[in-house]
Amino acid sequence: MSIDPAEYARLRVSADRLPRIPGVGKVEIAGGMITLALPPVERHEWAVVHIAWQLNTQLPRTHPGHIAHGGADLEDAARGRLRNPGLMVFAEAALESDGPALLPHEVLLVVEVVSMANPATDHHAKVRDHAAMGIPLYLLVDPRKGTGIVHDEPGYTSRKEFAFGDTITVGPWTLDTGVLRTYA
Repeated sequence: MSIDPAEYARLRVSADRLPRIPGVGKVEIAGGMITLALPPVERHEWAVVHIAWQLNTQLPRTHPGHIAHGGADLEDAARGRLRNPGLMVFAEAALESDGPALLPHEVLLVVEVVSMANPATDHHAKVRDHAAMGIPLYLLVDPRKGTGIVHDEPGYTSRKEFAFGDTITVGPWTLDTGVLRTYA
């Protein structure tokens, strides 16, 4: 699903003009609306840090010059989407760009850690959005339940569920989910 490019451009300008308030989450655009994501809780960041560490130890072997990094925006203006995933894998050189966000073709993997405030967004809307953007892999980690899903194949036609404690394969990478913690 996409929106009129002029409408998305207006939304993007409005989003960029919003004041940045410490302690308030990142701005996202989807479905023709600007939303403010709540700031993540500590267990969310625990998952991001530990998954990033595992990926960053493997990336020099599988994808030299790539990093697993959180905090960058992902934008697909043609589809009217601006997202801020918990973590993405992409070429480190992409950070040298003057662009405001990474582009979908630059990203190999998106990792989302399900929020306590709005889990349906991570389980449904973001799965749909990242698949439409052509992101090859989407790892969904759900600390509410101690579970997750690896989405892969074109359009995320393959879903592999796991429980915290499992060793999983995400594309060419192996992750130990035993280091993850639930929100409880």
